[in-house]
Amino acid sequence: MGKKRVMVPAKDLDLSTVKYEHEVIKAPHLTGSMLKLFVRMVEAPVLGSLIMSFLKKQNKMVEMLQNTVIPEAPMFKPEFPPQDAEPSVVIVDEERKPEDRVELALKCLPHYDPASCWSGDSLPSFRYWKIRDYAYAYRSKLVTPSMVAEKIISIIEDCNYHKPPTPLLISFDAEDIRKQAAASTQRFEEGNPLSILDGIFMAIKDDIDCYPHPSKGATTWMHEVRSVEKDAVCVSRLRSCGVILVGKANMHELGMGTTGNNPNYGTTRNPHALERYTGGSSSGPAAIVASGLCSAALGTDGGGSVRIPSSLCGVVGLKTTYGRTSMEGSICDAGTVEIIGPIASTVEDVILVYAAILGSSPEDRISLRPPPPCFPDLSSLENANTLGSLRLGKYTEWFNDVHSTDISDVCEDVLKLLSKSHGCETIEIVIPELHEMRTAHVVSIGSETQCSLNPDCEDGKGVKLTYDTRISMALFRSFTASDYVAAQCLRRRIMHHHMEIFKKVDVIVTPTTGMTAPKIPSSALKDGETDMQVTAYLMRFIIAGNLLGLPAITVPVGYDKQGLPIGLQLIGHPWGEATILHLASAVEELCAKSRKKPASFYDILNIK
Repeated sequence: MGKKRVMVPAKDLDLSTVKYEHEVIKAPHLTGSMLKLFVRMVEAPVLGSLIMSFLKKQNKMVEMLQNTVIPEAPMFKPEFPPQDAEPSVVIVDEERKPEDRVELALKCLPHYDPASCWSGDSLPSFRYWKIRDYAYAYRSKLVTPSMVAEKIISIIEDCNYHKPPTPLLISFDAEDIRKQAAASTQRFEEGNPLSILDGIFMAIKDDIDCYPHPSKGATTWMHEVRSVEKDAVCVSRLRSCGVILVGKANMHELGMGTTGNNPNYGTTRNPHALERYTGGSSSGPAAIVASGLCSAALGTDGGGSVRIPSSLCGVVGLKTTYGRTSMEGSICDAGTVEIIGPIASTVEDVILVYAAILGSSPEDRISLRPPPPCFPDLSSLENANTLGSLRLGKYTEWFNDVHSTDISDVCEDVLKLLSKSHGCETIEIVIPELHEMRTAHVVSIGSETQCSLNPDCEDGKGVKLTYDTRISMALFRSFTASDYVAAQCLRRRIMHHHMEIFKKVDVIVTPTTGMTAPKIPSSALKDGETDMQVTAYLMRFIIAGNLLGLPAITVPVGYDKQGLPIGLQLIGHPWGEATILHLASAVEELCAKSRKKPASFYDILNIK
């Protein structure tokens, strides 16, 4: 018999008694024939439930969900207390047209002279072309969107012949791109671009609708049971700004993995090291941006799926507050942990795309009562001084719990630079119940995924999923209704802990991931793999953003000894996007000189 555990109410927890526990995941690492055998075992009627029961007990999930008295009431989706207004921001009306919001965001950016980049003046050793560079090139008639389109199309078509293959897009239509680019080119010729985003090329993750492409979620069958009649809300907002959509980007099947491995369409390679994973699940979007092919991309983030690949590929990824952007028109539109967020090579480009896509759904406006969105005012020097008042929360034992000290050392150096350059104070914090947070998250996202896929799995589609997805689904099927409710009780506790922390600090800082890009085992390419140890390292610092719906951003800050990118994560208070974007911009500036050109990089604007 298991011994009953009784938790003290969250408000009475004595933080001095909290001991940091290193996460140890007990699960086998499997590829090839052993992976297939394990799937057959976990899907077998009696044996499967015994294996899952054993694995859950080994990982203290049973103790947490079934043998523990949790005094808090359940919180079925994030509930946020009222928040103080952010300093040095420009407030935007989310009812305004997307192109008007983008124009307002543009006015908030620091002064920048794209002409100097074309003349070759004062360039660092490597930099990405920014959206403002493209806009300058188009307006100065140096290039047209149609010329850029031809270069992008030829690169995408060549990707099929690469060794190893680099499958960036799942769905791609060259004629559709040419049509969009011709319309944009004509608008520039007539002197009527729709916005600064007109003629900017973007990729859309394959779980977000982008008409006329199918949305497969990187499965082999989803498009057969779910038709796409129109763009997702976020995508239609981009289109109204003149964005050219290149197609549907590769991803980990149904977003259920952190590496980006995909036997259905091929595994996207990391542009910094082609033998390594991009991270997932937004593998294609991050690789497309990191390789310079597109200025930005849209991903989804239910368990780090924007931040992990952005960090591993050395780009910027924003996870917005839950409910800040509409999920309508995405495969994962009914969950309580997911958002759609932008990936771009720079913070300013993330701000411009965020400006276009933001806007809560009517349902979320009623239940979450979001305050008006804000942009950081980066245009005036006085506002740079507000950074000095920011208090950064760091839980040192957690911060240092990484696979290689290269990661914690590089991130620590950035905090010292922020203190020296801007006067930001780092305050030691304690975040209790991290194991409980991880457990509550996997039960929440797993139960919600299972619920949405049940009809298709019952209809025989479950066996068409990849092997690692089938293992995840077997785990999710084992969760009971009482497990789900217990997870939501934990969500309320953990929300309380974090809201208490945000009374003392403005931003929580962590490395984005606990390891840099892992190697792709050759045995994992054909049939996939399950490696929960790698998943644990990649998701170590990720979960609060999803379970609690907090905004978070990853910014590239350096490299490990193997030359692989390292990201710093900034977690904000609810609706605090402007604060983390402001801080991210400062971090980016401090680290700009160290940025390296990826091994696989396309200089798209340099058309010769």
